Amino acid sequence: MQDITPRIALELICHEGVVREAYRDSAGVWTWSVGITNASGHRVFPRYKDNPQPIERCIAIYLWLLRTKYLPPVLAAFGGAEPTEAQLGAALSFHWNTGAIARASWIRRFVAGDIAGARASMLDWAKPADLLPRRKREQALFFDGVWSGDGTALIYEVAKPRYTPVGPRRTDIRQMVAMAMEERP
Repeated sequence: MQDITPRIALELICHEGVVREAYRDSAGVWTWSVGITNASGHRVFPRYKDNPQPIERCIAIYLWLLRTKYLPPVLAAFGGAEPTEAQLGAALSFHWNTGAIARASWIRRFVAGDIAGARASMLDWAKPADLLPRRKREQALFFDGVWSGDGTALIYEVAKPRYTPVGPRRTDIRQMVAMAMEERP
């Protein structure tokens, strides 16, 4: 079975950013780390409310969820075909963001050999409109092998009492991701 690589892990973090304590996302959902919510199966609220964690823990939990909850359905969506690293990274980013890899017509079209249809239908998942840049980056990665991550992430603080992410600072996290991947249980 294929596994995530540091490059894949970094790509998704580039799309999401990291917040060390629980915050309310744009829909009011309590979120933490690299876009993790209670829906992932990992308890975010109230565990991380007013309880900032080291970035290393944020990354470790993110990698654990990526491997255990997100990778299996993404690999299943390829129907036994082995994706390239870029294809796996893009599909994981899509599924991490939408949770919909099993329902997405673009992956079924790709597996069936309809590359042009798959490329076009990936952008059907750009609602609300602020998701369009992300879908375009995923599309460029999946179909053209163009990576957007550079090994850095935006690390946010949380503004209270509204619990919204603020003040991002760009941080090189390559070493932290590499170490977390080496410490895999």
